[in-house]
Amino acid sequence: MPSAVPLSVQPIADVARELGLDPALTRPYGRAAAKVELEALSAPVQAPGKGRLILVSAINPTPAGEGKTTTSIGLAMGLRRMGKKAVLCLREPSLGPVFGVKGGGTGGGKAQIQPAADINLHFTGDLHAITSAHNLLSAMIDNALHFDEALPGSGAHIDPRKVRWGRAMDMNDRSLRQTVVGLGGVNGGVPREDRFDITAASEVMAVLALAEGYEDLERRLSRIIVGESRDKKPVTAADVGAAGAMTALLRDALLPNLVQTAEGGPALVHAGPFANIAHGCNSIVATRLGLRLGDYVVTEGGFGFDLGGEKFIDIKCRQGGFFPRVLVLVATLRALKMHGGVAVKTCGEPNMEALGRGFEHLEKHLETAAALGLRTVVAINAFPNDTEEELARIADKAHAYGVPVARCDGYARGGEGAMELARVVSEVADATDASPPPARFVYDLADPLPEKVRKIATVVYGAKDVVFGPLATKELARAAALGLAEAPVCMAKTQLSLSDDPTRQGRPRDFTLTVRDLRFAAGAGFVVALTGEIMTMPGLPRDPAARRVRLLPDGRIVGLMQNE
Repeated sequence: MPSAVPLSVQPIADVARELGLDPALTRPYGRAAAKVELEALSAPVQAPGKGRLILVSAINPTPAGEGKTTTSIGLAMGLRRMGKKAVLCLREPSLGPVFGVKGGGTGGGKAQIQPAADINLHFTGDLHAITSAHNLLSAMIDNALHFDEALPGSGAHIDPRKVRWGRAMDMNDRSLRQTVVGLGGVNGGVPREDRFDITAASEVMAVLALAEGYEDLERRLSRIIVGESRDKKPVTAADVGAAGAMTALLRDALLPNLVQTAEGGPALVHAGPFANIAHGCNSIVATRLGLRLGDYVVTEGGFGFDLGGEKFIDIKCRQGGFFPRVLVLVATLRALKMHGGVAVKTCGEPNMEALGRGFEHLEKHLETAAALGLRTVVAINAFPNDTEEELARIADKAHAYGVPVARCDGYARGGEGAMELARVVSEVADATDASPPPARFVYDLADPLPEKVRKIATVVYGAKDVVFGPLATKELARAAALGLAEAPVCMAKTQLSLSDDPTRQGRPRDFTLTVRDLRFAAGAGFVVALTGEIMTMPGLPRDPAARRVRLLPDGRIVGLMQNE
């Protein structure tokens, strides 16, 4: 790695060269992105990376988010400015949040990945391929119902009342949460109730993110449970005969996408499951590629550490066979004040008392990280209206907990503004070289399913107990029959609170978590436990971000990012 690196956007071929990728293993996708062939995971590497994995997570955020992605990008840029061989591994944005509340998912200010507009919109078509694969399976299910045919994979007939597989669209649209399909007479199919999920919540998305190659991808797709037969047996995508064509649709989508930071550093942006209704991490193949080529791999788990962070550890790391050297926990003044009881609309204003009350929320996340043996650095993501007095108080509190802390000003100053954070994080990571931390999980796979949920709720959320509603209780008995008794659990829970109640900020205590239903993601290989009012199809807010997006006469798109 040269000591003086370009600090602006460079040709994608130069980005690949800096990363150590053989040009023959990259497939240019336009002028600013490239697909990386899966052979790069096993091809000889001239200078193998040291693979220090850095997980960036956060406290529970305000609805607008706390800049976790911006901090991740800034950290990677700061490490690169220090002469470190850093690789950024992020998820692909979904059009739902892009046009909904949060806006674009490519960072912000001077800490962005490029080409931001392309990545936030159609990018390399991965989400479209996932949507198409999902809906192909839906169409083949209804086709089998229409012709009342014996399924090619099992000879069974699907019970139209027991179809569990809905349809997907990469957009927030609450009116599609419950639908009726098959109308229009004899040639319109079999009338039945249906639903749409947002693509980021599709099991196909989770399958793509966890698949380790084409054969594994088809095996996982084949296992997807779509419903029940008339004799009450599970029906899979393999039974319907859809897995092969779905795999073909996802051929290019399984290849990681190479782009770059605003300062020219390599970024692998691939897959995009949500963290409140899915497992919230980028792909296994992209992370493995980063660990193979980089000395420092900066990645993130969606939303707070209670959601994407826990799932990163218990689902992704468990399968992938890796574990973070460092946890970077992002905190902001406004989120801490929200957890101190201040309304979201006023949490950006100075309020030392509310800030003090919010520290117990930070403390709970630090306790969870310690329980997992994670070496933690608190990153203070600074906003322009933050006061020095309040910023200093966060730093003092983190030091009082015995945790290193650093401010990040990547939004305003790019990599230069993240140098302090990069220095602290690299020192903590380097200190683990002689004895990397052993993997530690919240639960054992051999634990009974209710016990897995209970351990997540008590250890990570701070709950007193867990209760299973009638639907969830009924489904518990099916887990063993479906071969998922020893599968990990993917919690579907609000991101706004440690509890299952989005209005309970701070550090809720003595609460009982209620699991209302279970979904079996046999293809992804986990059981989804649904709590609260979590929806797999979000709705647009009263004032959607889409209202501010414009195409200019010169072809540039504006309004995709917050505060743009």
